Amino acid sequence: RGALGSAPIAAERARILDRASALVAQRADELAPLIAAEAGKPLKQARGEVARCVDTLAFSAAVARTLAGEVIPMDAADSGAGLVGMTVREPIGVIAAITPFNFPLNLVAHKLGPAAAVGAPVVLKPAGKAPLSGLALAAILREAGLPAGMLGWVLGDAVAGEPLVAHPDVAMVSFTGSSDVGWAIRAARPDIRVALELGNAAPVIVHDDADVQAAARAIAGSAFTHAGQSCISVQRILVHRRMHDALMDALLPMVDDLVVGDPLDEATDVGPVIDSRSADRILEWIGEATQFGARVLRGGERLPEGPAMIAPTVLDGVAPFSRLMRQEVFGPVVAACAYDRIDEAIDIANDSPLGLQAGIFTARVDQAMAWARRLDFGGVVINDTPTFRADHMPYGGVRGSGDAREGPAAAALEMTYPKLVVTRLPPS
Repeated sequence: RGALGSAPIAAERARILDRASALVAQRADELAPLIAAEAGKPLKQARGEVARCVDTLAFSAAVARTLAGEVIPMDAADSGAGLVGMTVREPIGVIAAITPFNFPLNLVAHKLGPAAAVGAPVVLKPAGKAPLSGLALAAILREAGLPAGMLGWVLGDAVAGEPLVAHPDVAMVSFTGSSDVGWAIRAARPDIRVALELGNAAPVIVHDDADVQAAARAIAGSAFTHAGQSCISVQRILVHRRMHDALMDALLPMVDDLVVGDPLDEATDVGPVIDSRSADRILEWIGEATQFGARVLRGGERLPEGPAMIAPTVLDGVAPFSRLMRQEVFGPVVAACAYDRIDEAIDIANDSPLGLQAGIFTARVDQAMAWARRLDFGGVVINDTPTFRADHMPYGGVRGSGDAREGPAAAALEMTYPKLVVTRLPPS
């Protein structure tokens, strides 16, 4: 907690973040292969993650320069006559930042960047299966001038995180990862702020007036990125029955064109999932869906390239009550089902304990705006997939997907509290 009093002033924190952003950009050719090697993310997608990290740190620098409280009109009450009130944003205290393997650089930046912006010290626990990218970013922030007392780290799996979460000096836990772990942290620390950004079973609705080719291109491009290991990878396709065959006819050749293989190969589109245990679970869910009547149109099997390599998979006629339609598969799998009325599609989309982001394709934006209000998700993307994310937007879910918002400006509010300062003016 002593680091709170020794944090650099806001202008210097902004300069540190600007320098860190520039260093990440300069070292993109080192960081992208590191991400690919430790997380299995295809190299061209890893380069995109590095570019996003540059933006996240730059947006964090902007927060350091602009974060402010508000003026309170004290004389709105008779008792406030002669008083001036204002709030200032104070850092909440020491933050435990726990990050997942799937974006091992940029999701670390989404915690370290805003924390540095507001002057809050952080102890980082990167993913046990992919810690090196996060440590590289921590070293860059130190090199950029962030004081040693403002940033530390612990390494290991979930066992290493337990004493960090339980430590009495931790004032906030910022967690991105699985729903089960996130809610267990919330239950273990009801006395402090716990910001949760959790999973999703991301649905996209393709209505009967949608541009089918555009929808197919977007789905093929976002369902299988990083082998579907993103909280907002398209997992569920809810397509109007009149458009069903046209969408499948457009989508399947695009899936066939995806290059599956070594993540360090420049040509690869889809690499392995994180480990063979995850692959076993994904295949189990596919098998369950077929037992309930789903048809495997593409993929559905482990590839000979390795025990964690699963072919890009498209299933059709998936029962709404199957796990593929309700829980997060976190793999290169999309599950499609047809609907007749938009009310039915919205009900199926909402019939999951998870609610991070959803997407709608339709030519009628006025209709889509009304439907977006009925979708029980933290974000709704119209005429694109729910996989879209800009790093400065307020991003987060509802229900089982958590209740925090990320993006540097939103995260800065989570990491601070408003302190009220009231001054009595001398009589005029």
